[in-house]
Amino acid sequence: MIAETGLIALWLAAALALLQFALGAIGLRAERNDYYAAIRPVAVAQGLFVSLSFLLLIWLFLRSDMSVRLVVMNSASVKPLLYKFAGTWGNHEGSMLLWVTVMGLAGAFIALFERSLNKRTLVATLAAQAFISLGFYAFLLVSSNPFERMFPVPADGQGLNPLLQDPGLAFHPPTLYFGYVGLSVAFSFAVGAMITRDVGAAFAKAMRPWVLGAWIFLTLGITAGSYWAYYELGWGGWWFWDPVENASLMPWLAATALLHSVTVLATRDSLRAWTLMLAVVAFSMSMIGTFLVRSGILTSVHAFAVDPERGSFILALLAIYIGGAMALFALRVGTVKEGKRFELVSREGALVANNLLLSVILALVFIGTLYPLLVEAVTGDKLSVGPPYFNLATGPLALLLVAVMAAGPLLRWRRDNPKALLNRISIPILITAAALFALALFTTGMSILALLGLALAAGVAVASFAPLWKRNLRRTPLHTYGMVIAHFGIAVALVGMACESSFTEERLVAAQPGDEIAVNDWKLKFEAIEPMAGPNWTALEGRITAQYGDGAIHEITPQNRMFAAAQTQTSEAALLTRWNGQLYVVLGDGDSEGRWQIRVWWKPFVTLIWYGGILVALGGFLAMVGRLRRGYKQRKQREFVEATL
Repeated sequence: MIAETGLIALWLAAALALLQFALGAIGLRAERNDYYAAIRPVAVAQGLFVSLSFLLLIWLFLRSDMSVRLVVMNSASVKPLLYKFAGTWGNHEGSMLLWVTVMGLAGAFIALFERSLNKRTLVATLAAQAFISLGFYAFLLVSSNPFERMFPVPADGQGLNPLLQDPGLAFHPPTLYFGYVGLSVAFSFAVGAMITRDVGAAFAKAMRPWVLGAWIFLTLGITAGSYWAYYELGWGGWWFWDPVENASLMPWLAATALLHSVTVLATRDSLRAWTLMLAVVAFSMSMIGTFLVRSGILTSVHAFAVDPERGSFILALLAIYIGGAMALFALRVGTVKEGKRFELVSREGALVANNLLLSVILALVFIGTLYPLLVEAVTGDKLSVGPPYFNLATGPLALLLVAVMAAGPLLRWRRDNPKALLNRISIPILITAAALFALALFTTGMSILALLGLALAAGVAVASFAPLWKRNLRRTPLHTYGMVIAHFGIAVALVGMACESSFTEERLVAAQPGDEIAVNDWKLKFEAIEPMAGPNWTALEGRITAQYGDGAIHEITPQNRMFAAAQTQTSEAALLTRWNGQLYVVLGDGDSEGRWQIRVWWKPFVTLIWYGGILVALGGFLAMVGRLRRGYKQRKQREFVEATL
């Protein structure tokens, strides 16, 4: 009865979402205060029921209930507990249920805690949130039921994709989904504001924590996904411009632009229409990203066509949400008053430049990702758009964006003096020039993008801390520290990217036990091949000793694993991390003469890529805490003043 109870809870949640939407729509039209009052508890109840449904699905996976089709197709009784748990969302139906669960909880959270919006805008926001959820509920209940039973009941399941059986990927999808759903909330706020024509600083302050939260989760999700691909796939790269990677990058680019735009609106009451537009675009990108990954369209356009029911539903949702939001924006943008004006040379001007550059990069990634799919759908020809296009198209713009990011915090609001700005930014410029000169003089073989990136990173690292110059650090707001750390994280990641692309050394050898391999200052000795057995896999493990210069000797053990349930072989790379880089070793296939393919990389400072990503997310977290704390204090002060008058 667990599956049936989960399905009933899902139906009830869907019914409550419909009621929530109706209360909002009718209440706004009829100006009914009783409807306004009812919508909050309905939103909370919807969040509870959909959460119950998702928890019951998790329970079905944990107890390996093989009478449920989804469990059979994505789990097995011998699978480790962590991956039974992660298997809940490691598939189409479960991930969609996770999507709508997080949306339901977000709606409940808004209903319980949001007090800064005016009543009508809050009701419109909750109604918009319910309307989005209704599409997902319909999708689950009509074409992707996660609780479908299976008869006859098989003895065991097929197991989770072996590539997904990794702690990093167990938590990577939920992280991204939290980001996507955060953008859906921002979208609902924007729709609510457009409906009530209440676009101003108060609306932006209410929306900003959701945008910031979504951006933090997306940053963490992309960083974790990049590191997972790096060590799990055995290719030695950290970013491949794969369509699945791009599907998560596009919402992040849009969210980054929205985050800066909503800050201008909240702080200076400018960029009203632009902020609304970005909220629509950011959610559109998250929808497109989710469905690109989950619809199967990326693996084969024709495979998408053989599931007409599910595919049609996906296209219908995309058309309704994105088309509807664009239509609403077109109808209401003329009624949105222009915000306060500012000069070109100002912090607002830098943030607009930031937004434009991010938007152009987003458009280039979007075109490069979807163009092969469109060509295949129309002509049947398979095309590949890879790193040469993306690097050439987006690299220069990304460097320009980083330069603008360095200058932005040093500008004054409203208007600034170009000469004064030049004086403030002179030290970062000198450091960038000095780094560029030194790199050109002492290094060889660097690409122009890597050379500029490494030099610019030095200047950005210094400029990041400039907002703290001559300030009382104890009285500096926490959100300012957040901005400093996030911008410094970009510089750190940039160093890692430039070093990895320019200074990586690689060896590919066919070795027998006893052979030695040298790469950079590393000396490796292939000791032996040994059989291994895990909870649901067997493996051949290479035992290799590695020594850096005359330092300590370390043992590393790359593996070739075989998952019997899925009949799939995976390569588990061995990583050895030092302060200045990572040794990366992959064991390949053996031959009839007892030799084994061994691929070795030495990647200087590659870990800075992910440390930088973590710093960026940490900066966002500090900024969010600082903003929330300031908002709480201001609200308490207002309440105190009102109580004493």
